[in-house]
Amino acid sequence: MDFVILIAFGLLMYLVLFLPQQRRAREHKKLIDSLGEGDEVLTNAGVFGFVSAVDDEVIWLEVADGVELRVAKASVANKVSASEAAADEEEDE
Repeated sequence: MDFVILIAFGLLMYLVLFLPQQRRAREHKKLIDSLGEGDEVLTNAGVFGFVSAVDDEVIWLEVADGVELRVAKASVANKVSASEAAADEEEDE
């Protein structure tokens, strides 16, 4: 009986801890693979910018006119959708 509880606990730990992390990792890899020039992104450091070039492990972000940052692809947190960007511009006005 104790062995069954131990197996059930191990399965529960796998379902609760490891599966969600693997799902997030797959989604992040898909995001990184889909990056292209012109996409607006947010980095883990909180920097917004437009992708101006994509290399193997590095992207170049234009954060202001004439200002580009070299950033690791893995540091991109998410893409900023057009509707979010429009809402941010309206808030600034």
